[in-house]
Amino acid sequence: MTTLFERVGRLLRPVPPLPDDFWRACAQANPLARRMDAARQARLRALVAQFLARKTFSPVRGARLDDRRCALIALQACIPVLELGFDWLAGWREAIVYPGEFKVKRTHEDYATGVVTEDEDVRVGEAWERGPLVLSWADVELDLAQPWDGFNVVAHEIAHKLDMLDGAADGVPRLPAGIARRAWIEAFQRGYDRLAAAVARGRRTAIDPYAAESADEYFAVVSELHFSDPATLRRAEPQVAALLEAFYGTSPAPA
Repeated sequence: MTTLFERVGRLLRPVPPLPDDFWRACAQANPLARRMDAARQARLRALVAQFLARKTFSPVRGARLDDRRCALIALQACIPVLELGFDWLAGWREAIVYPGEFKVKRTHEDYATGVVTEDEDVRVGEAWERGPLVLSWADVELDLAQPWDGFNVVAHEIAHKLDMLDGAADGVPRLPAGIARRAWIEAFQRGYDRLAAAVARGRRTAIDPYAAESADEYFAVVSELHFSDPATLRRAEPQVAALLEAFYGTSPAPA
């Protein structure tokens, strides 16, 4: 049986660097990493090594994971915290990986009538508060193949994880020094309100209409855009784009 002291000692033990050839192959397979300069790649390499050492991977429903696939997931997950640091990935330790889309049972209660209904949602990713990160490998792979299409499932779910660091997801993550909480709330609320109004009127929007579901989904969706299509985000919501750049750092995606 592993004691508490042994577990703490393992966490404090220095993490060995990833082998050169293995890292180069993984970085080459990720379009975002390929666009980074040497200094950013070096920081990312250290973060990925920590992720692989500190987190566990659990394949389910026939998903196949090897060292390369785990490293590619870790790499995608670490890009959003490149400027924030590994501590911002605290509070959870497991990545559950499905081979593709998965179904989640949901319970809905109509508070006016008291009627409770159940249905199933099809998902490609989830982030549980104080729980695992859940991903579809097929969608991770698609994002690597089509990196600039406005979607990035790992960035979306990591945004939820960052949002949950200071409590329930509400679209306002813990903010680093230099970003005023009030400025964040005002800019994101205005952006969310504009999108929700446009979606309600049936208008086409530059930002995925799914972002109008809630404030926390808005933050996750625009985070995807920051890493996959920042030019569209800047045109649609320049203030939101500027705040995300201050939060995540400059996107390595094409401007």
